Amino acid sequence: MALLCYNRGCGGRFDADKNSDDVCQFHPGVPIFHDALKGWSCCKKRTTDFSEFLSIKGCTRGRHSNEKPQEPLQPEVTSEKGDVKQHSGEEIIYQGPKSAEALEKERPSSDEPKTKLQVKIAPSLAQIAEKMEITEREKREKSLRYIYEYQFKHFFCDRLCVQIYQGPETDAEICTYHPGVPVFHEGYKYWNCCCIKTTDFNAFLDQKGCTTGKHCWIPKKDKKKVACRHDWHQTGNQVVVTIYAKNSSPEQCYVEANRTVLTCHIQFEGDKVFHKDIHLWGVIDVKSSFVNMVPSKVEVTMRKADAVAWGKLEDPKHKPEERKKNTFSVHKIIAFRLYLITTVISAVLIRGDGQSNVCYVNQN
Repeated sequence: MALLCYNRGCGGRFDADKNSDDVCQFHPGVPIFHDALKGWSCCKKRTTDFSEFLSIKGCTRGRHSNEKPQEPLQPEVTSEKGDVKQHSGEEIIYQGPKSAEALEKERPSSDEPKTKLQVKIAPSLAQIAEKMEITEREKREKSLRYIYEYQFKHFFCDRLCVQIYQGPETDAEICTYHPGVPVFHEGYKYWNCCCIKTTDFNAFLDQKGCTTGKHCWIPKKDKKKVACRHDWHQTGNQVVVTIYAKNSSPEQCYVEANRTVLTCHIQFEGDKVFHKDIHLWGVIDVKSSFVNMVPSKVEVTMRKADAVAWGKLEDPKHKPEERKKNTFSVHKIIAFRLYLITTVISAVLIRGDGQSNVCYVNQN
């Protein structure tokens, strides 16, 4: 009667009377599956196709055997907690990936303090930033000379600092101003930086500034908050977020994160600002994460805390908070600015010296 050979890689039938020392071609090792590759521990051949793996010819010759080979000892679970009874010999235990429920329970709070990530600046971007800074400084000096020589009239101060520019010596004077914004709410008028509330508009205008600094004679351009194209990809242990912002300013940019939230503040092309808070799908190792800045983009490389594939970049369970409505409407801002312009012009006419180049307070 024909017997079935249980040698790995053979699986043929044989006659016990005709069994010889080299009639069976088999694999003495065990099958190995690693990183999509399949093979035998006794030989070096590997393949990604399962059918091709099954057809790999044995690397050893010997006698057919109808005895089943012993399987590796498995752990014997005796309780729900996973207590294991030890067997004699080597014990093989395979630990699978954590479940979504377990990862959710272990997820750190999004309110953890954030840390600024280490930044690596490409030399080419550093050269571009230096040239842009020199150009901006030259424009500023040229504007100041123009103001002083031609005596521009009726410059409007955004923070009630009506100091007149009388030459470079004026820069030595201290500027007292409000760094915040005016708020009109329920009949009260105040600055959000010092919150001294009053119902009288003239008393509100007479409030002295709560901060001191240097005069800013040239009004700075408002920064434009813009959307910026960005995407992401992942490897086994890293997640990379790429922000396609050209010629970003290293001094004005920052990227900070805790284990579940990433904040990117990127200023690029002069006055454009991209700001985004990303509640991450998984958990990261902040200390091993870093930022690469090059002329064409900003790349944030985050190290995964667990080598688990992310389904998305952002946590789908996070619900963004609704933004509070600004009580200081656009119409109120326009009316307030017109009133201040009138006040400044009247003060200059009363003074009668024809010099009315006032300070634009530096808000930064």
